Amino acid sequence: MEKTSADSLPLTVNSSEKQETVCIFGTGDFGRSLGLKMLQCGYSIVFGSRNPRMSSLLPNGAEVLSYSEAAQKSDIIILAVHREHYDFLTELTELLNGKILVDISNNLKINQYPESNAEYLAQLVPGAHVVKAFNTISAWALQSGALDASRQATAKKENPFSTTTAWLNDSYISLGILGFFLFVLLGITSLPSVSNAVNWREFRFVQSKLGYLTLILCTAHTLVYGGKRFLSPSILKWYLPSAYVIALIIPCTVLVIKFILILPCIDRTLTRIRQGWERNSKFSKLALNVKTHI
Repeated sequence: MEKTSADSLPLTVNSSEKQETVCIFGTGDFGRSLGLKMLQCGYSIVFGSRNPRMSSLLPNGAEVLSYSEAAQKSDIIILAVHREHYDFLTELTELLNGKILVDISNNLKINQYPESNAEYLAQLVPGAHVVKAFNTISAWALQSGALDASRQATAKKENPFSTTTAWLNDSYISLGILGFFLFVLLGITSLPSVSNAVNWREFRFVQSKLGYLTLILCTAHTLVYGGKRFLSPSILKWYLPSAYVIALIIPCTVLVIKFILILPCIDRTLTRIRQGWERNSKFSKLALNVKTHI
């Protein structure tokens, strides 16, 4: 059998003393994975199978025998078969007397049977010592081992939950959802079929007021994403800002200009200009004189 990448990652240093033999009934995914890890720890593994000659993909160094022959070679037997196939154990009652049976099975549904699998196993083989183990470990976890990055954890972490970080994450997601919703609304109202169905005042409100609100929400969404990293030297690789920093230049400039334009002193003048006022014109002077006489 060709060795996998997990074969080159022994769990512990093999002891000079030979470990005892462990028997595994079943040559499925879990049985093979568990047998490989135990072989790496220095144990001698013998597999019990209903078809020993047809068993394949087993780890190097393991022996494959029939159930009865494998049971005679070990006092510890790990049962890696489903409950539906426990019937063959009744034929091995005498061989299993006094031995330790390790049940690793799990049912597909809760309360699928009136008794647990371990209790059912103890009824089938009353002379054996039945224990439950390994039922919370998957075959994938055994196969990947140290290669599974999700199993790695940072030790001595004093504050595993930061309220500041959680608040930033929630704000980032909420602003993004609201901004995207308003952006879609703006796109829908821009369609000719929709814009023709609304009056000028409604169209101006959506395109102007909601448009700036959408820009504010999307800009805040990106600002919250950057957080404290905007001015961090470690983020500025090659002294160049990140893409989300560059993307904020135009929207921030637009918002700053808009904030200046809505100041009362400037907005009042712009409103008069929209209404036809001209500086130093005869019409404006005449209107000013009329107001003074009134």
